[in-house]
Amino acid sequence: MTRFLLQLLPFLAFGTVLTSCNSDQKVPQASETAENAPQRLRDDLGRPVVVPAHPRRILALAPSMTEMLYAVADTATIIGRTQVCDFPKAVLSKPVVNSYPLDMERLVALRPDIVFTVEGITSIDDATRLQQLGVQVYYQRYTTVPDVLRGLRDIGRILRREHQARRLTDSLAAELKQLEQQTLNSLQPKVLAITWQDPIYVYGQNTLFTDKIKRAGGRNAVVEKFPQPYPALTREYILQLNPDVLLGGNFGKLDSTFFKNYPELRRIRAYQTRQVYGISGNLMERPGPRVVESVRELQRLLRQSQVQL
Repeated sequence: MTRFLLQLLPFLAFGTVLTSCNSDQKVPQASETAENAPQRLRDDLGRPVVVPAHPRRILALAPSMTEMLYAVADTATIIGRTQVCDFPKAVLSKPVVNSYPLDMERLVALRPDIVFTVEGITSIDDATRLQQLGVQVYYQRYTTVPDVLRGLRDIGRILRREHQARRLTDSLAAELKQLEQQTLNSLQPKVLAITWQDPIYVYGQNTLFTDKIKRAGGRNAVVEKFPQPYPALTREYILQLNPDVLLGGNFGKLDSTFFKNYPELRRIRAYQTRQVYGISGNLMERPGPRVVESVRELQRLLRQSQVQL
């Protein structure tokens, strides 16, 4: 029996090698299957979204998210833009999809793997209709600056560009921390930011502006939380707020338009001390990778106002 087993040993060893090789071949196959499995996600609104493991055709229906895609994604995968997307300049070469009203036919024809948008930009009805047509829509929602950085990381995860997204957000977080340290002893003036003059719409308490102005060293003059993020305010209400700083246009421009139409508002402190400033619309309006740059601009304006207060 011993002699027989000794004769069999070479064959047993060869069989073990074959088994091992076959096993090694199956492991990458199983791994590859998991790697290529569709991603089953939930967006910031809690909606289920299913996208390919490696999205190859992407676009955004908000200019802020288009900027995010250019900051994180392989730009060759970006297949379109909206009529208002203009940054970075490279986006101007992309096909246009009208976002308001939404050109569904044009959007579906581009065959995107996933469409990114922001709460309040694309209606839920439009998103539902798109998903019925086979187009997956992923919403993001932001109320703070860290929310925007988290949104960038989420995009990186979905697009399998985690390293690029993390490198960007780590850099932005470090810049933001430096800015905040510079405002520790600030006077925190009350700031009212208008978005429209007739009627007077402003950035409400429940907007990203509230967090940005706080990090810049000020505070939103609008303390009450209205149902609308951008409420329309009466002149009487603004007089009661009596903001220290007004954002929405330089003093000369608003003096000949806004304050000319509402002369009683010349009694507010911001007008009396000429603390009325214009801001870069793209930076203020777009919660994208330039959000820290927006905080920096606000901080610069508040420093200027504090010198004169």
